[in-house]
Amino acid sequence: MFTGAAALLGVTAGPAQAAEVSYATKCVPPSGVGLPDVNGTTKVEITAPATAKVGDTVDVVWKFTQAASKNPDIIDLPANSVQPSGTLKAAGAQSAAVAMSGPRQNPAIPKGAAMVLSDMKGTLKLTTTGQVTLTPDAYVVNALSTDTKCAPTEAVQPAATINVTAGEGSSEPPSSSPSPSPSQSPSPSTSPSTSPSQSPSPSGDTPTDFTGKVVDVPYTCQSPIGEKKATSPVQINAKKNGGSYDLTVQFKKSVMDSPVAIPADSVKPSMRIVLGGSDQGSVTVTGPTNASPIAQGAPIEIPDLTGTYKPGATGESTLSPGVLIVEALGTTTTCTPDSTSVSLTLDTEEQASGASGGSSSGSASGGVSGSGSTSTGGGLAETGAGDHGTLKALGLIAGTAVLLGAAVFTFLPGRRWLR
Repeated sequence: MFTGAAALLGVTAGPAQAAEVSYATKCVPPSGVGLPDVNGTTKVEITAPATAKVGDTVDVVWKFTQAASKNPDIIDLPANSVQPSGTLKAAGAQSAAVAMSGPRQNPAIPKGAAMVLSDMKGTLKLTTTGQVTLTPDAYVVNALSTDTKCAPTEAVQPAATINVTAGEGSSEPPSSSPSPSPSQSPSPSTSPSTSPSQSPSPSGDTPTDFTGKVVDVPYTCQSPIGEKKATSPVQINAKKNGGSYDLTVQFKKSVMDSPVAIPADSVKPSMRIVLGGSDQGSVTVTGPTNASPIAQGAPIEIPDLTGTYKPGATGESTLSPGVLIVEALGTTTTCTPDSTSVSLTLDTEEQASGASGGSSSGSASGGVSGSGSTSTGGGLAETGAGDHGTLKALGLIAGTAVLLGAAVFTFLPGRRWLR
């Protein structure tokens, strides 16, 4: 069991208080893995100041004294492989949802032992006099980059109460950040990458560089443990090169956390760009393998993907992000967009042997030599913490252990899943 923790308090806040509540909880493992929901009891201790003043920003600590499930009798979880995040509800004189998070910090957890989750911390700015209650709500357990979502199945009692008194300047409205006037508001044209752009050259001649807009692409990824869904922001840019275009695809956020240590030169990404408008087919773009080893828990970033587009039609042709493929250590992850949006529109002129009417697999009709696998099934994928909304294209690789709430699976090539 955990002991009490002291919150870090502002200079005007009163002494810390700590109180524990317990509540029935349902934890849901990732979809598609065939595991039942986990029903258990969560016990939480909330530490917060007993008194504070309007205008104070107080620190709150969420300590798990009991998680809703134990580590099953399958494998030992290594140290620093589990990370919690959650939401604390403030109510009473003030309502707010306080985001809480803890570090990926835990001792090694043997088979059958109680789950050990780190303390989560968050901050709350007090805006109103009166009593503000703090109640733990839903939380997420991220173990080796796989999320298990846990939520109360009964009404939860408040775990702490802050008595908020008037402070200096408390008569001002809670929100003191003025909205910019129309004259202060930035022009839409100053926002980078919001729409396709055909940038003129300095001399005012025909443009050669074309910047696409960033579009959020919802993906469904297939893996040995089932379907995973995630959304990733993607941008397609082009540079005219004769009658063709040199393409660059950029992922705007880190797309995954490594579930295990990955050696250098072992992760290879590629994507099929979907052509539309006047043109048809697809173009395959590829990226380099990882130059350096990737530590467990470190972000894995999809590098810039590059390739060449030779138009097969004259007119207005569109380019949209398509299937993403990630090859790692002999395995393949295939992520297919649930829907797609145009990132870039080009005025094209038909070229001999161009892409029009070409294969949707990104072959010679518009593809790039050595573009890599075009497999559309199997592979690996997973989604990580929230946030956010980020694509997790790598979920299980050889020897990776993944916690799924009630159970831990270990995938070893050539062997059966352990249940």
